[in-house]
Parts: sequence; structure tokens; C-alpha cells
Amino acid sequence: MIDLVAKRYVKALMTDRDVDGLSSIYNELSTISTAFKSDKFLLIVSSTDVKVDEKINLILSFIDTCSVSTKNLIKILGDNKRLSIIPNIVDVLNKELSILNNSYTGVISTNVELAQPEVDKMNVEFAKKFNVSLKLTQNICDYNGIKVDIEGLGVEIGFSKERLKAQMIEYILKAV
Repeated sequence: MIDLVAKRYVKALMTDRDVDGLSSIYNELSTISTAFKSDKFLLIVSSTDVKVDEKINLILSFIDTCSVSTKNLIKILGDNKRLSIIPNIVDVLNKELSILNNSYTGVISTNVELAQPEVDKMNVEFAKKFNVSLKLTQNICDYNGIKVDIEGLGVEIGFSKERLKAQMIEYILKAV
């Protein structure tokens, strides 16, 4: 539900703006979004004892120079008691900017750290395959295999040892 509301605000932001203008708004909102990781800040924003104007001024104080569009967006969010969806707006705006710039980020999940040349090679090959600008990062976790997830493109490619083992057993049983 919150993502649907955030998408509406992003759609309004995107109207009659170029990529540079959207990037500027994204950078300003990203700066503000980092404050939402603090529990004290969340208490202030969600408090009914603090006036809306004070909340808006607090949020705008995080940015040195703020564009008119960002100020207006924050005022509208404050008036509609939706300041808490700023991080969601940042996420949706980031996805939309990725689409406009044809630039995506992805995650390589594996249980061992890959050498940087291997990551770079995968980065180049996937970028060529999907005809996009791509930046892959590593996530070392307990996944027993390797998985590449490029969220903006909706691509998830995985190879797990368990799946290979199961397919080999199935193949051997069919052959018998």
C-alpha cells in the first residue's frame, strides 16, 4: 500500500522533469532518508505532540540548499501526514532513475568471496547480455552456490549445488 502511494508521488515528480532534475531531487531525498534510520527521529516524525511545521522544518534542515520541488514535496507530505514514506519514495525514485539512465545495480550472492577480476568479468558479461550499464557487488552469505540478482531488470540467475545434485539423481534414476 505504501509503495503505491510512493509511486504516485514519484509519478508526479517525474512530470515535466529531465533526468538531471530528478537526480537532484533524488540526492536531496536520499540525504533526508538516512535520518529515518534513527529511532529518535522516527519518534519525532510520528509524534502527535510535534507540530507539522516543526517536522517539516526539521526535515528541511538536513539539506543545505533545497530545491523548490523538494520543499513542496515535503510540505505536501507533511500536510497529508505522510512524512514517513520518504524512504519509500527514495526507493521508487531510484528504480525509475535506473530505468531512465539504463543503469542498474546487482548483487552476487555466494558463500565464498570471489576475486575482483571474476566479479568484473561477470559485470561486463551481464552488462553486454542485457545491454545496460551495470554495477555488481558481492554479498557473502550462506547460499551454497552462486546467485546473481539484478532487481531493476527483474533478473535472478542462480546455480546451487543442491539443485545440481538433485538433477543428477533424477537423471540417473530415469536412466535406470
